[in-house]
Amino acid sequence: MKKTKITALCLCALLAVSGITATAFALNSDGDEPEDQEKHETETTAEDDNGADISKDETVYVLAGADGSVQKIIVSDWIKNSLGNAAVSDKSELTDVENVRGDETYTMNGDNVRVWDAEGNDIYYQGNIEKELPVDLSVTYKLDGKPISADDLVGKSGRVTIRFDYQNKQYETVEIDGKQEKIYVPFAMLTGALLPDDVFTNVEVTNGKLINDGSRTAVIGIAFPGLQEDLAISKDKLEIPDYVEITADASNFQLDMTVTLAANRLFNEFDVDNLDSVSEFSTSMDELTSAMDQLLDGSSQLYEGIATLLEKSNVLVEGIDQLAVGAESLKNGANSLDSGAAELQNGAAELSEGLNTLASNNDALNGGAGQVFDTLLSTANTQLAAAGLDVPTLTVENYAQVLNGVIASLDENAVYEQALNQVTAAVEAQRDVITQQVTAAVQEEVTAQVTAAVKEEVTLQVTEVVRNTVAEQVIQSVLHKDKASYDAAVAAGQIDKETQEKIEAAIEQQMKSEQILQQIQAGVDTQMATGPIQDTIAANVSEQMQSDAVGQTIAQQTELQIQKIISEQMASDEVQAQLAAAAEGAKSVIALKSSLDSYNAFYLGLQSYTEGVFDAAAGAGALKDGTDDLKAGTSELSAGASELYDGILTLKNGTPALVDGITRLRDGAMQLSDGLKEFNEEGIQKLVDAVDGDLDGLMTRFRATRDVSLHYKNFAGASEDMDGQVKFIYRTDSIG
Repeated sequence: MKKTKITALCLCALLAVSGITATAFALNSDGDEPEDQEKHETETTAEDDNGADISKDETVYVLAGADGSVQKIIVSDWIKNSLGNAAVSDKSELTDVENVRGDETYTMNGDNVRVWDAEGNDIYYQGNIEKELPVDLSVTYKLDGKPISADDLVGKSGRVTIRFDYQNKQYETVEIDGKQEKIYVPFAMLTGALLPDDVFTNVEVTNGKLINDGSRTAVIGIAFPGLQEDLAISKDKLEIPDYVEITADASNFQLDMTVTLAANRLFNEFDVDNLDSVSEFSTSMDELTSAMDQLLDGSSQLYEGIATLLEKSNVLVEGIDQLAVGAESLKNGANSLDSGAAELQNGAAELSEGLNTLASNNDALNGGAGQVFDTLLSTANTQLAAAGLDVPTLTVENYAQVLNGVIASLDENAVYEQALNQVTAAVEAQRDVITQQVTAAVQEEVTAQVTAAVKEEVTLQVTEVVRNTVAEQVIQSVLHKDKASYDAAVAAGQIDKETQEKIEAAIEQQMKSEQILQQIQAGVDTQMATGPIQDTIAANVSEQMQSDAVGQTIAQQTELQIQKIISEQMASDEVQAQLAAAAEGAKSVIALKSSLDSYNAFYLGLQSYTEGVFDAAAGAGALKDGTDDLKAGTSELSAGASELYDGILTLKNGTPALVDGITRLRDGAMQLSDGLKEFNEEGIQKLVDAVDGDLDGLMTRFRATRDVSLHYKNFAGASEDMDGQVKFIYRTDSIG
């Protein structure tokens, strides 16, 4: 997505109103699954009727070719009979009208007026129409920069560009400042497509967003055709997108259908009564410019101050190094063990932080997959309706039951139902085995984590014991003294620095020798094999396995595995072979159900994956808590060491981090300063430039645009006393 386009769109919205809360396009964004489409619309459009006794909610389905050319238009109308009238008059240009939710009938009353015998009910009907659309959709294709038709593009490979252009033809002539001008109905156009990863890579989109679920990329783009002209804003200041363009590297090109939603409801929600304070808005722009100048000055001063701090830190480092040389002889095994425990603690903290970051994306990943599922279900609903099948609206929870009923009604042998029952029974029969496998996998992961933590602690202890032994041998070999006498002589200043360094080097050399390393490894292996260590590991593993969290994880993973296996079996070649023998009339529905089952298997697998990430993050948190406890114990062990040495060693070890931190702080201050400059030039100044002019004129045009939007309420016609709203859904044919 090009940032300049989206920035321009945001700035345009800021010019129009100080605060907006609107949803341009969502597929059941609140996570609820309505029982049917009409009920869902009742809940979400309660404020759209403006108190009208009777209103019409209209959805126009445009079936188009791969190039956007219209092939058929189907209109679905919902007449909301709020007062429960016995009869409802409705004006509509539709033909082949059919009641899709009840048995209410109508009589024609001339001039396309139908009088419905409503008996107090809402009316749901659909029909066909041949009429010019308010917005024309055009889809063009390029391969490696050269135009190409959709048919010729099938099977080709290269850099593909798919462009969606929208021509707004619905307008009113409005008088603005004494002139008659066209004001277009402000449609928001949202185009969506699913691009499989095995066909498309390196996907980009202008004026949109990309979501990848691991096997395909969901592309959503937005455009506002005609809005640039409505608001009369120069593109040099703000560019409002009026097209969506997708580019990607394609291999053996093929493309499923695309869906575009057109609606003007977004602008109907704006409160034009809050657009009167022009002087206050202009004053805010002046204050914003002044504040940015002060912020830029402050960021520059911050960078200069941190640079000075970095320069002076070298003096501090030199002094600490000199002090540390004199305290080097105070090093002992307890401090080495404490240092190792600190490293383990830091590593556990980084692991926990990384897994928590990964787990924080679970909701977005599951949400994106859910939106794709809802899009597939919406397409399935349209296909079923086009085939003349009257069924409840498909949802994630009910699609299998609904389509099973359709298949049963079309197929006397109920092949699919039998296969589903057999697969389900077979998988349920293995529930205990699956539970055991899940439990074993969880226990293996818990055991590995606990064993690694214990082995790290044992390794530190064994290494320290071996080091003391090596030191004793080296001192005896060089000076013919035991270590205690040597330490006393060093403390008394009787051992020169050269001798100390020679002894220390000899110790370090032996510690790195293959023999000593093998000795340490043998000691660790021996300790790890001892009964107490193994008992400790077993006790910790048993404690975690008996926890409620692990129990819940096992239960959840078992259920997910069962559902996943059922979906995979239903999508298998064996089951599909059985379904292929079904009656000819059921084949298309069976294929649709199989396609949804395949995606459901992926969807359940994704949930299993995100649950695993969450559980791993929880386990890492427990490991971090254990290392914190280990660090506390080693700190107590090192309490007998000299406080002076502890302070100097901590200070010395901290100086590289101090210098590095100051360096990063300086670099961050520079990035902050540069970023503020870029934000000021690309964002704040562009906003100030955009409103530095005829703000009254802009607000007048915005009011006019909103008024024109409120006037456009239907496509196929409505009675004069009937309120309502309309949305358009364009579906292009698949390619290949």
